[in-house]
Amino acid sequence: MQRVILAGAGHAHAQVLQAWSQEPLAGVDLVVVSPQALAPYSGMVPGWLAGTYGFEEIVIDFPALCGQAGARWVSAAIDRLDPDTQCVHLDNGESLRYDWLSLNTGSTLTPPEGESSAHVLSMRPLSQLRTLYDRFLEDWRKEEGSNRPFQVTAVGGGAAGFESLLAVLRRLRMLRPDRDVRGALLTRGLELLPGYPASAQRAGQRALKDANVTVQLGTAWCDAKGRDSDLVLWATGAQAHAWQRDPDRRGGLAASAEGFVLIDTSLRSVSHPRIFAAGDCAQWHTPLPKAGVYAVRMGPVLTHNLRAALTGAALQPYTPQSTFLSLLSTADGSAIASRGRFSLSGRWAWLWKDRIDRRFVRRFASANTRPFPVPGETP
Repeated sequence: MQRVILAGAGHAHAQVLQAWSQEPLAGVDLVVVSPQALAPYSGMVPGWLAGTYGFEEIVIDFPALCGQAGARWVSAAIDRLDPDTQCVHLDNGESLRYDWLSLNTGSTLTPPEGESSAHVLSMRPLSQLRTLYDRFLEDWRKEEGSNRPFQVTAVGGGAAGFESLLAVLRRLRMLRPDRDVRGALLTRGLELLPGYPASAQRAGQRALKDANVTVQLGTAWCDAKGRDSDLVLWATGAQAHAWQRDPDRRGGLAASAEGFVLIDTSLRSVSHPRIFAAGDCAQWHTPLPKAGVYAVRMGPVLTHNLRAALTGAALQPYTPQSTFLSLLSTADGSAIASRGRFSLSGRWAWLWKDRIDRRFVRRFASANTRPFPVPGETP
């Protein structure tokens, strides 16, 4: 019997498990390893931050998926990897041998350290954000009234910083209309929403202005900025997990200078062909943006190639999309839709985004869960 370990509860692995439940492969011991059972869908996180969705509405239940697929669930994270002996060492003390390993562990962020009294919320990893955010909101509800303005600062001018700031401001202002809540966005870059068309950037600037957010471009974070803030949303560039960045903990697994697993066109490690990787934890030969849309599109290729590896069939190449639809929530009932050089915004874009996101999560709802409906459809 061959053992396949799926390490990480990412979007690509959700698709692998779903396909496996529909067409299981005999003689395979399928094991899923992740520290969190409920994996948030990244596209709906801003809506959850804003209070539009409950947390249970935006997550994929991985133990339930494992039950459908006949896979074993292990609640743990990778501590270190020995790719030469094909062994994964977990933070719960367990060690698992594998014939094939797939990594879809996402990315993380390292928030700043210093003497600032600001409360810092790191936007990655998503699995840890719920506990920190719920704890903060509970304190916010209980805090006695104050005449002093409450300052929320997002660090990072990309989609994560933009959406999370607008979402959190909306949530705080709704929960405590008696408080003066102010927003600021800092980014080292010289433009907001880099990589987006100019029309989308202008729409983003208007949305921030409407939410009374001050924007500081070309501004690096420093502790002095932190002392001026009560809440900091850390949304800078994605980082590889600690074990990936440490050569001693990742063994001989080939990785970029930043620690991302180097993969070929078949999503396979360039150094160890029995290891596959997809999503944020991996780096294609031409680096791709750390966006969930790529992990979603990698899912079918990863599914095919894992089966092909087990049966000796030919692997499929992954071809990343040159352009893709991006829908940015502005937390006011509208969204910014962009693709290539074009963009439009309005309430219709939010309704479109809501429909797409709900439908994606519904795909993975099991008989043991209660999927929430997509507007206009019969549950």
